[in-house]
Amino acid sequence: MCDRHYGAGADGLMLVLPSQGADVRMRLFNADGSEAEVSGNGVRCLVKYAVERGLARPRDGRVRVEAASGVLEAEVIGDGKQVESVRLSMGAPRFAAKEVPVLTEMEPPIVDMPLDVAGRTLAVTCLSMGNPHAVLFLDGPVEEYPLEEVGPEVERHSAFPARVNFGVARVHGRERMELRVWERGVGETLACGSGSSAAMVAARLKGLVGDRVDITQQGGPLTVEWDGRGEVYLTGAAGFVFEGEWLEG
Repeated sequence: MCDRHYGAGADGLMLVLPSQGADVRMRLFNADGSEAEVSGNGVRCLVKYAVERGLARPRDGRVRVEAASGVLEAEVIGDGKQVESVRLSMGAPRFAAKEVPVLTEMEPPIVDMPLDVAGRTLAVTCLSMGNPHAVLFLDGPVEEYPLEEVGPEVERHSAFPARVNFGVARVHGRERMELRVWERGVGETLACGSGSSAAMVAARLKGLVGDRVDITQQGGPLTVEWDGRGEVYLTGAAGFVFEGEWLEG
C-alpha cells in the first residue's frame, strides 16, 4: 500500500480500531513494514478521519486516541463535523537513556551527545516522544545538509538499539525553526510531528527557544508548545486528499 509505484504511496499505514480505554485505537506501520509507537501528524490525520466518518464523537471538543505509546488527547478545531486543524497532546518528553533508548553514560537530559557517524562527529540531543529521536542543530540551511547520506547511518547506529528518528534543525529566533527529519523505517519525510516536538524540546533544553515555536518543514508549518515541565502540544492543519478501495490479491 505504501509503495509509491505499486500502491497508493505513503510514509506509513494507520489503522483505526476500537478501544476499551479511549475513543479509538490506532496502529501504525512504517513503509518498511515495521510497527511504530506513535506519529504526531498521523494522529492528527486519524482524528480528522475518525470524526468526519463518525467513528469518534468529540466530547468537550476533544478526542482520545489509544496508541502504543499511551493515550493521547486531541483538541478538535472546526465546526463539529468538519475538522480544520488538531491540537494534539504528545505527552511529556522522556529523557532517561533507557526510555529513549540510547546507549550512553551521560546523565539525562542527554544534550549534545557525541556520535561518530560516517567520518564525522555529531552532537545530538536524544529524547523520546513515545518514539526515539536524535536532534542535531545546524548553523546553516537544513536543505543543504546531506540527510540522505547521514540519516541512514544515524538511524541504525549501534548507540540506538531500537533505531532512531534523526532530525536536523536550524533555529531562526526564539519562536521560529526549520527542520528536516529522517524517519526510522521510512526515510526522509515531508513533515514529522513527533520529530517537530522533539526538535522543539531539544532547542528549549539548550536555551535556544521559548515556550511556543513555529516549525517549518517542506510539508508545511506546525506549532509546538512546551513549558519545560509538562506535556508537549502539537498543532497543525489536517486535509483530506483522496479515498480509494484496496483490492486484495
